[in-house]
Amino acid sequence: MKNVHLLVIDPQVDFCDPNGSLFVPGADADMSRAASMVRRLKDKVSAIHVTLDSHHTVDIAHPIFWKDANGAMPNPFTIITASDVEDGTWTTKTPSHLTRALDYVRSLESNGRYPLCIWPPHCLIGSKGANVVPELFEALVEWENRFKVVNYVTKGSNPWTEHYSAIQADVPDPADVTTQLNTGLIKVLEDADEIIIMGEALSNCLKFTVEDIANNFADESYVGKFTLLEDATSSIQIVEHEGTKFIEGMVKRGMQVSTTKDIFS
Repeated sequence: MKNVHLLVIDPQVDFCDPNGSLFVPGADADMSRAASMVRRLKDKVSAIHVTLDSHHTVDIAHPIFWKDANGAMPNPFTIITASDVEDGTWTTKTPSHLTRALDYVRSLESNGRYPLCIWPPHCLIGSKGANVVPELFEALVEWENRFKVVNYVTKGSNPWTEHYSAIQADVPDPADVTTQLNTGLIKVLEDADEIIIMGEALSNCLKFTVEDIANNFADESYVGKFTLLEDATSSIQIVEHEGTKFIEGMVKRGMQVSTTKDIFS
């Protein structure tokens, strides 16, 4: 029997329910199809890894962290650049946080991923929005009833750095091991024969997680183990092009693309 791993990125209520605080259009239908697939393939899947966004209200990418010259917080989806902080367009609500926050936005820009984006508070630890959507959760429990254990991988609880990727924070905190490279998960996935990928959002957390895994594999050929289920992932609309670019780039590296109905059919 093949060693098939399923990697599910952030299948949480805030992303996948139309009433969630950061709903990704299409994610509700994605998760319904994903749940049906898990039930169909439960005897063929050896391991399941589920990543979970796990934030505090106070977070460098939430409005509460920042203020303008009038004391107003930034609106969701505001972009804050290093120059915005340097010229005082945006400053930290707590003055003692300013130096570290400026170092952070500078580091973001130097690593070339993207500038700081302010998001609506989402997936707050302990909240309903942080839960796995019920339909998929029930399917995961059915899989666990075969005496298996889902590997839940949390990310994002450090308020000083964003953590789109489940493999490492965007600017790792040297004092916090949870923000540093998750070599354990990478190694487990290297040992898989096939890795089925789905979840939210294609343009953000799925993209960065999969790219970080691929970039840290011991051998580039391992990318050929990836199969993305294109009907179980959607992009945030304002950056939908990032999802498209991600698929194109990863297919060139060896990733396959399938659907929840076609995989192992």
